[in-house]
Amino acid sequence: MPTRPHAIRHPLLLFVLTGLLLLATTCSRPEEKFSLGYERLTLENGLEVVLHPDRSDPMVAVAMHYHVGSGREEPGKTGFAHLFEHMMFQHGAQDGPDGYIKKIQEVGGRINGATSQDGTIYYEVVPKNAIERVLWMEAGRMGSLIQDVDPLALAIQKDVVLNEKRQTVDNNPYGHNNQVIGANLFPPGHPYHGQVIGNMEDLMGATVEDVKKFHRSYYVPNNATLVLAGDFDPGEMTSLVQRYFGEIPRGEAVPAPERMPVHLKESVRLYHEDPFAVNPLLTLAWPTVEQFTPDAWALDFLAAYLGNGRNAPLHQVLVEEKQLCPRVLTYSHSMERTGMFQISLPANAGVSLDEVEKGLADAFRRFEEEGISERDLRRIKAGLETNYYAVVHSVLGKAYQMAHYAAFTGDPGFLAKEMDAIRSVRARDIRRVYDTYLRNRPFVLTSFVPKGQTDLLARDCIRATVTEEAVREALAANREVLRLEPQEPVERPAEAERLPEPALGPDPLRPSPEVWKGTLSNGMEILGTEQHELPLVSFVLEIEGGHLLDPPGKAGVAHLLCTLMLEGTAGKSARELEEAMDLLGADIRLEAGLESVRVRVTSLKRNLKQTVDLVGEILMEPRWEEEAFETTRSKALQQIRMQSGDIQSLATRSFYNLLYGETSMCALPVEGTLPSVEGIVLEDLVSYHSLCFSPSATTLKIVGDVTERETKRVFAGLSRKWTKGPGPALPAEDPAEDPVPGIYFVDQPGAKQSVFRIGNRYAPSDPMEHEAVTVANYKLGEAFHGNLNHILREVKGYSYGANSRFTRNTRSGEFLASASVRSGVTRESLEIVYEQLKRYGEPIDSADLQFTKDALLRSRACAYETHEALLEILEEIRAFDLPANYLDREQELLKSMTVAGHNALVRKHIRPDSMVYVVAGDAATQLESIAQTELGPLKLVRVD
Repeated sequence: MPTRPHAIRHPLLLFVLTGLLLLATTCSRPEEKFSLGYERLTLENGLEVVLHPDRSDPMVAVAMHYHVGSGREEPGKTGFAHLFEHMMFQHGAQDGPDGYIKKIQEVGGRINGATSQDGTIYYEVVPKNAIERVLWMEAGRMGSLIQDVDPLALAIQKDVVLNEKRQTVDNNPYGHNNQVIGANLFPPGHPYHGQVIGNMEDLMGATVEDVKKFHRSYYVPNNATLVLAGDFDPGEMTSLVQRYFGEIPRGEAVPAPERMPVHLKESVRLYHEDPFAVNPLLTLAWPTVEQFTPDAWALDFLAAYLGNGRNAPLHQVLVEEKQLCPRVLTYSHSMERTGMFQISLPANAGVSLDEVEKGLADAFRRFEEEGISERDLRRIKAGLETNYYAVVHSVLGKAYQMAHYAAFTGDPGFLAKEMDAIRSVRARDIRRVYDTYLRNRPFVLTSFVPKGQTDLLARDCIRATVTEEAVREALAANREVLRLEPQEPVERPAEAERLPEPALGPDPLRPSPEVWKGTLSNGMEILGTEQHELPLVSFVLEIEGGHLLDPPGKAGVAHLLCTLMLEGTAGKSARELEEAMDLLGADIRLEAGLESVRVRVTSLKRNLKQTVDLVGEILMEPRWEEEAFETTRSKALQQIRMQSGDIQSLATRSFYNLLYGETSMCALPVEGTLPSVEGIVLEDLVSYHSLCFSPSATTLKIVGDVTERETKRVFAGLSRKWTKGPGPALPAEDPAEDPVPGIYFVDQPGAKQSVFRIGNRYAPSDPMEHEAVTVANYKLGEAFHGNLNHILREVKGYSYGANSRFTRNTRSGEFLASASVRSGVTRESLEIVYEQLKRYGEPIDSADLQFTKDALLRSRACAYETHEALLEILEEIRAFDLPANYLDREQELLKSMTVAGHNALVRKHIRPDSMVYVVAGDAATQLESIAQTELGPLKLVRVD
């Protein structure tokens, strides 16, 4: 259930969050006992309630966890738990199919949900004055929302979920891999045999009565946990929870899921010819053990050691020595009933998966001979504390984690016990679980190869069962059903629904962050703001230049340089550099953008000085080795080749080519193209570094548990060592001619969806105009309730999501509308987008403008909770020379916006008759239909 821009994506969110925590809590000092304090109560109807007060920001996160996921589905009803999650956002708010979501957005909050094998969780994050309204709504969802479900609502959500499956599975390279593994690792009848998103035919068979039965069985207070984290009074909150949930009746007892371990009698070896894959992919999966057990924690460490980083045996053998793979992926996924350990090995183009499997065996033998040293164990533990803080840095992260603990361990404060358990993991435990679950044990192996390249398969594979949807026969809900009028809602039995909708309290005041500015002795500018909630510091060193300073014909130099600079320094090999970062618990990344190179760093406060020293070594003392460069370039070329099978990438690349011209740096990908990267040599990187890496062209943005005085002291050493004259000026703008409006079609044979990239160039007169036009776009395409998404997804059921946005840097910008739609409705969807763009230039309804104002003004209370949000504010100030309190100016601009002013901005910057309409899809089935539209000439284009 996506909500932009803060989307939590289905279906493995809970695993990702928990996985980080399982590993990341290990490196606190032995005497440290970090815990999340809470109060707990159980209502008479069985609802578990956990309260975690956190007064650091004027906001509250609500997480409602229902102990039901795809593992409780009946045969023939796969994907039902996830479909039901979608249904639970419908109706219940008396103002339309996505009114539930609209109500949260208009109070300045965000809302979403996620389904896993074992649970479904819903969340809201709102300013603290809206918490009573959220409780009223969540009680309605539990107590009686289901009474509003009708065939029309169910039919639309079926189409939405089918489109989600096409977008995330069927239209992607290797999209069916997880389904093949799950169906063969877990036998028929096992709760994890099917995928969370389900089978298309099963989804189409769901009925309204199925939905209501599911709600009666599982959406009951005695099968749910409610967690609130944020700025509230626990006593007052207890009364509100009792008021809104206390009258909901207890449901029938829901039996606790039993352990269901899996034992393979023999290995299963399968293959699939993937029409969208460019490179082969080898995956192996073993059955393991359920979560929150000693073996599960040891398996997490085994996954981290085998595959993560340059010291990992799989990386050493497969990536560095044999050069068979650009990267390796290893993870352990322990769930409620059992678990799995998976290794995914994407191969370089043309590499036989048989060779990759032999290389994996060599890597395993190395691990068996050498094991894991105590130093490696400490290194892994030390590198993960920072990740833990990143999860609990927000009230939402805290609410999610406590809900997960409460549901699956019975203890919302299980964190402290888990930390102790993880600290107790030893090298012998890691070796033991390797011997128990992987070594000489049966597994499921999949070989996914590009269509027609069966010569690259691993040995002894048989064809996997994969259902490929025919483009011309795509499933959709019955059109007659969609013409039904919504049924009148029946009388609701729950007290919560008979209570009036609560009024909002006064909007909490949220002043702009206090920003300080300074300069170091080497000329480097500093912008900073303090946040002392956690012993964590984040900073960005931004060096002017980036992709714009790539030499002519050699796009990708800056990007390659950023990658190479983490392959070691003059005094440290790549492995030694990685080890130094891990032991500090520091995350250091380099990335190239259009106008700059950024060094992004997160550090524990206690290790900040050593982390800065290490960053200085990376910046000033690169390790210019030809072998490392060739490896880096080879990986980059493989990544570019793989993107040629990704329909989203094809559409985006074509859009920017048309907007700016194929040779413009604004159009060329930062990663470069195959010809440009093939032509780059090591000397190009050396020259770029010598010319562009200058402190006087660098700005430091820093946030977290650090003061201005501490910052200057910590960076004093770097300032003394890094001295250099000014870097080169950015090249003058060379504006391209306006593109010829019309439809440009990129052929992706067999595509199950068509991908849209629609827009025009955009140049605001000043930063405030950009903020104003961004506001003007909100009701069109930024809000989930925006016109594009509302019609294409919630009314028509054509798409999983549609949006629009304005983006800009200091020299260019564009308006861009995006969507992925079922192939069979490509023409209809294209015409809908055009119609909406045209109509949005007419006078906006005053109620819609007020919705925009309310949503954006109130969202300020939740706007700068995290380091990422604060760094973004500092980057805006620096890039566009804004005053430190520019957010206050934006607020006044929003308050004063009129209907006339809104429409003038729309007419100026959204020009539907002058746009390029890029469509990537299956030309054989869609081209003829699209040619009948009146959106301008149709041209078939190719992306090189």
